[in-house]
Amino acid sequence: MTPPLVLTVAGSDSGGGAGIQADLKTMLALGVHGMSVLTAVTAQNSRGVQGVWELPVEAVRAQYRAVVDDIGVQAVKTGMLSSAALVETVAELLASVDAPVVVDPVGVSKHGDPLLAEAALDSVRTKLLPAATVATPNLDEVTQLTGVVVEDESGMRRAADAVLAYGPRWALIKGGHLPGGQEAVDLLSDGTEEHWLRAPRHDNRHTHGTGCTLASAIASGLAKGLTVPGAVREAKEYVTGAIAAGFALGSGIGPVDHGWRFRA
Repeated sequence: MTPPLVLTVAGSDSGGGAGIQADLKTMLALGVHGMSVLTAVTAQNSRGVQGVWELPVEAVRAQYRAVVDDIGVQAVKTGMLSSAALVETVAELLASVDAPVVVDPVGVSKHGDPLLAEAALDSVRTKLLPAATVATPNLDEVTQLTGVVVEDESGMRRAADAVLAYGPRWALIKGGHLPGGQEAVDLLSDGTEEHWLRAPRHDNRHTHGTGCTLASAIASGLAKGLTVPGAVREAKEYVTGAIAAGFALGSGIGPVDHGWRFRA
């Protein structure tokens, strides 16, 4: 039997912890067939991003059409789309696919390196977010996109409303960067329905790839037929285990362990 089909549209991480590499590892771990559209190549390791080379719009469009027109997809996840031209091209392509879309509005890397041009922010707001079934910003990305600064759980509601105003059906506000506390708290909302997701906060600095992994896990769940709340709950459980098992790599921040269940 053919497993569910999930397509990631994202950049490459040469260190293997985030981006396309994290997406495909996550999809394999969760029992779906992962396919990819590469948007950019990065020279990246545990210490940060040393270089970014964006692919031409024509190359992105050709990869997408090659997969969707022949193989088809049951869910799509977007990650690093570094320029306005890429954001708008991908948003246009997504409009033609009848499958749930998870948008991870990647703005900066784990090391603070910018991965989205300032000029592309408006395209993310007006073109990409309206195409999303679920948008998954972290707190820095919420501020970057909406201006809302979240300092506590009550602020996460304001953040969700601000993101939903741009048109995604659901917003998942990731509270992992909230200061203090024994729990990592996320809020999933569609404007009327709220789901608070809590998990133990693990004292592990090796968390590279967390956002990519979570968004890919959600897309995998949606491809398997789960509801949005069900897919997000499953993804949160998987990512929590991956963070707990994150390991040192190189001399900087190591990745989460995408294969933690195989090693448990």
